[in-house]
Amino acid sequence: MELTFSALNNIPMVAPKDNVAEIIMTAAKAQQINIVEHDVIVIAQKIISKAENRYVVLEDVTPSEEAIQLAQEVQKDPRYVEVVLQESAQVVRKKTGVLIVEHQLGFVHANAGLDQSNIEHPEQKERVLLLPKDPDLSAKQIRQAIHSQLGINVAVIINDSMGRAWRNGTLGLAIGVAGLTALEDYMGGHDIFGRELKVTAVAAADELAAGASLVMGQTHEKTPIVIVRGYRPQQPADANQQGIAPLLRSKDQDLFR
Repeated sequence: MELTFSALNNIPMVAPKDNVAEIIMTAAKAQQINIVEHDVIVIAQKIISKAENRYVVLEDVTPSEEAIQLAQEVQKDPRYVEVVLQESAQVVRKKTGVLIVEHQLGFVHANAGLDQSNIEHPEQKERVLLLPKDPDLSAKQIRQAIHSQLGINVAVIINDSMGRAWRNGTLGLAIGVAGLTALEDYMGGHDIFGRELKVTAVAAADELAAGASLVMGQTHEKTPIVIVRGYRPQQPADANQQGIAPLLRSKDQDLFR
C-alpha cells in the first residue's frame, strides 16, 4: 500500500455559514488535484467549528459557583471554566493549569476542546471556539455534498489535537468520521505464523488523522485540509462500526478513570 498526504493550499479564513465542501472542491481545482473515488479528506476541526459559528464571547458568560471554585483551583478564567463545564459531562482530572474533562460527545481531553488560538476576537472581545455540535454529522454532510457535486464516494475525517494518558505531546485524532470504518477489528484473524489474534483492533481513522496532522502543521501554516490517497481498508465496511463511537473507550474499561 502506498499512501500520499496532500495539503490543500490557500484555504481562505473560514467564517460562519461558509460551505466547507465548496471550499474543499474549489481549493483542489485551483491546485489541480482531482478528488477521486476512495480519497479520504481530513479536515481540521477548527474550520468546521468556525463555519458552524461555534463561538462563545466570554463577556456574555456568567460563571456559576462551581465554575468560580474550580477556576480558583486550576487558575483559569471563571468564565472560561464555565463554558468548559457546559460542554462537559464530567471533570476527570484537575490541577493548576490543567483541566481534563469528559466532553458531552464522549472524548476525554483538556478543556472540552475549547480553542482560542488562530481565531479572531472582534472589538477586542475575548471569545472561545467550541467543538462542532455533531462532528459525525458534519463529516457526513460534507461527504454527501461532494458526492452530489462530483459523483464520487470519499471518506471524511474531522480531526483535532489531543493528548494521551500514556505519552507526552499531542497528536491529531479523529472526532468525526463518515464513509470509513473508524476501528478495524482483527480479532479472530491470524498473524504471519498462524497464531490467532485475540485483542488486535486498529484505530484506522485516528492513524489517518494523525498522519494528516503532520502535513497540516500546528501554528501558522493555513493548511487545514488534507487529501489522503491510497488507503484501502483491510476489511469490508461494517455498518455497526461507522462514526466515531467505536473509538471511544467506555468508562468501565478505562483504567485512567
